[in-house]
Amino acid sequence: SMRLLQERRLVGSTGASGRVCSGARRARCLRGVVMKAAQQRQRSVIILPGLGNCAADYDDLVANLVEKATQETSDSPLRVSVLPVARIDWLRNALGLLDGNYWRGTLKPRPTVDWYLNKLETCIQEARDETSGGPITLLAHSAGGWMGRTYLVEKESPGDCGVDCFVSLGSPHSPPPKEAAGVVDQTRGILTWVNETTPGAFHEGVKYVSICGKYIKGARIDAKEVSVEQKITGQGYKQVCGSSEVWGDGIVPEDSAHLEGALQIDLEGIYHSPLGKGDDKKWYGDSDVVDQWWNNIYVDP
Repeated sequence: SMRLLQERRLVGSTGASGRVCSGARRARCLRGVVMKAAQQRQRSVIILPGLGNCAADYDDLVANLVEKATQETSDSPLRVSVLPVARIDWLRNALGLLDGNYWRGTLKPRPTVDWYLNKLETCIQEARDETSGGPITLLAHSAGGWMGRTYLVEKESPGDCGVDCFVSLGSPHSPPPKEAAGVVDQTRGILTWVNETTPGAFHEGVKYVSICGKYIKGARIDAKEVSVEQKITGQGYKQVCGSSEVWGDGIVPEDSAHLEGALQIDLEGIYHSPLGKGDDKKWYGDSDVVDQWWNNIYVDP
């Protein structure tokens, strides 16, 4: 093959300095060339949709990432794709209702979300085929965060699938405290399993980045001199982290959105979802917001 021919020429001829490589030096020369070639291979970004979202919700995010990469880097063009999820697909999670662990609050991700993990497996294989094994960034929105973390311990390790970067946008990474009154884990135990199995920035060799918007501070339902929106948002936050009086992106509170050991980024005034966004309600995927975090999809050589 062309790759074999190139390697043979490199082994049999010269190193970077023009001198002939031989023995151990030859091996070091070849290893350096291979590492450099790996760094130059096209990077793929696979966007993992959040609960209730479909692939089309991320069209603007895809376009903005490609535009930023094209304008501001001299590397290979970025390959960006979205997991092909339709809104109706999320009804498949109802399979979990048939599992007794759902009702006990001890549910595990599989087989309930196998449909999502199988789609991701296909997307990863397509990316590797089209980029000759280029590096992959998983860009996870909302529930896509724990889906992606599950994939890397249940389906393929990062080394096997080529993932070297994991970036989450407003993902609930931790379950609410069990002792919190009036709180029910919306994942029915899945997040507990995820955090016990793959805690924090779990995999060596993977760059982890957790990003959360600081859009609105929640409030208790009986709080005075706060808006109705703050009270409603606070009740949502409470179900995620056990507390209503915290900051978050309108859906996910800051503390829940960050992974221990990851690079943690908070974005002022940024809302959780592309659904419901507007001129006064920017979300993670808007062009001027992408400017604030997009370079984190790369791994420094």
